[in-house]
Amino acid sequence: MTRRTPGNYHTPLSPAPRPDIAAPAGTDPTRCPLCGGDNRCALEIERATGQPQPPCWCVDTAFPPGLLDALPPEAQGVACVCADCVRAAAQRRP
Repeated sequence: MTRRTPGNYHTPLSPAPRPDIAAPAGTDPTRCPLCGGDNRCALEIERATGQPQPPCWCVDTAFPPGLLDALPPEAQGVACVCADCVRAAAQRRP
């Protein structure tokens, strides 16, 4: 069963990102914490550019169970998983 979330790290298990709090040292909120690729987070793009963004790609994306639990603790609630990692995790499911 796939869990649908309103964002790739906005779940009851991890708090929504806080734009007023800086990311921990070594955690880049624009990079996927699993592969290091660009996560294309609309919240981060808006923060960086000051330009309003459409809803993030992750809003309507189903996340395989356990994927968010695989994030390093320091990245939880700070950096989004990228679409490529979400797809790869979904394909690995039996």
